[in-house]
Amino acid sequence: MENMTLTALLKESAGKFPSRRALSVSGKFDLTHSKLQQLIDQAALSLVNSGVKPGDFVALTYPNSVEFVIMFLAVIRARATAVPLNAAYTAEEFEFYLSDSESKILLTSPEGNASAQLAAKKLNLPHTTTTFSNEEITLSSTDSDLKSDSSIDSISKVVNEASDVALFLHTSGTTSRPKGVPLTQVNLAASVQNIRSVYKLSESDSTVIVLPLFHVHGLMCGLLGSLSAGAAVTLPAAGRFSATTFWSDMIKYNATWYTAVPTIHQIILERHVNKPEPSYPKLRFIRSCSASLAPSILSKLEESFGAPVLEAYAMTEAAHLMSTNPLPENGPHKAGSVGKPVGQEMAILDDNGVQQPAQASGEVCIRGPNVTKGYKNNPEANKAAFRFGWFHTGDLGFLDSDGYLHLVGRIKELINRGGKY
Repeated sequence: MENMTLTALLKESAGKFPSRRALSVSGKFDLTHSKLQQLIDQAALSLVNSGVKPGDFVALTYPNSVEFVIMFLAVIRARATAVPLNAAYTAEEFEFYLSDSESKILLTSPEGNASAQLAAKKLNLPHTTTTFSNEEITLSSTDSDLKSDSSIDSISKVVNEASDVALFLHTSGTTSRPKGVPLTQVNLAASVQNIRSVYKLSESDSTVIVLPLFHVHGLMCGLLGSLSAGAAVTLPAAGRFSATTFWSDMIKYNATWYTAVPTIHQIILERHVNKPEPSYPKLRFIRSCSASLAPSILSKLEESFGAPVLEAYAMTEAAHLMSTNPLPENGPHKAGSVGKPVGQEMAILDDNGVQQPAQASGEVCIRGPNVTKGYKNNPEANKAAFRFGWFHTGDLGFLDSDGYLHLVGRIKELINRGGKY
């Protein structure tokens, strides 16, 4: 486990299922797993030869597009750190996130992003656009001074390490300044394997991405969990969730599951009530995460779409998944519970770090290979979050006699520790 990389998992999957569909943009084109890997390697080589070095932080701001998927994975393949940013940020927000992450370059689609470019210019960051056409990805720099000291002829000369910081995200920061979370190759690989194993994702699976890929939920579970299993992912043509095209995309691309936040589940349900589809695909499961799902909504989803709804619990610091209700063949799923821990240890601790028995509430704490080693440049937050050998989530909860976690609230404190994505 400690030598595992996300890059190797994706390469292995492409080797096993080279000609299976990996990524589609609805109604436009499909890419196989081998073609996607080829494009990632090609883009990674371009990044290295344009001056991106191991350990450099590279900001990306895109809609949910094929360019984002390729460039995100290319940045990681080049041993740099991907910093995906919300395209809707203001120039001031972009300036904060670009400077706080110490990003060295900004990547966008050819259309660009005026707010991001304004912030990048203010910080003297070079800006590069990426274009995907005719199954090729090309990089165009708007800054002539972006160049490499030495060029290489093959990306195989770049070897990814398990300890490489691959992804950098910020927590939601509702009560304090957002905190930077570095996630290594091994953090991502461990999380992706947890997702793949608990949901039994395989090359026969297919999903439609309804969540933004600049957050861990859509990125880790929807996209990377699927790709690592040899499964297929479809991006809506609009570059974001659209209730009007959701079911037609799910049917057209033979979807077997989807993951979403409760607000999207409610939109999907409302549309079903007001404008039902003639038929619905046979789904293995529906997943809900990032906020609590009302038991009434859960039962309505199950009744409407004939699939088990599995509620999960996740945060940025854990590279997403911490616990989930299991598939029906692996045990009951309980409304109001976020299920059992997956691939990591979980304990309920009191203020003195003493583990609590079943049914007793305390702080939910975790440890495992998916958990970040600590926040970037934030010793105070690290001191608060890492105590007694555990990562403290800031959530209050209890484990029932079956080992299922029930969340009961947040610890009232000045520091908002968690990024619930």
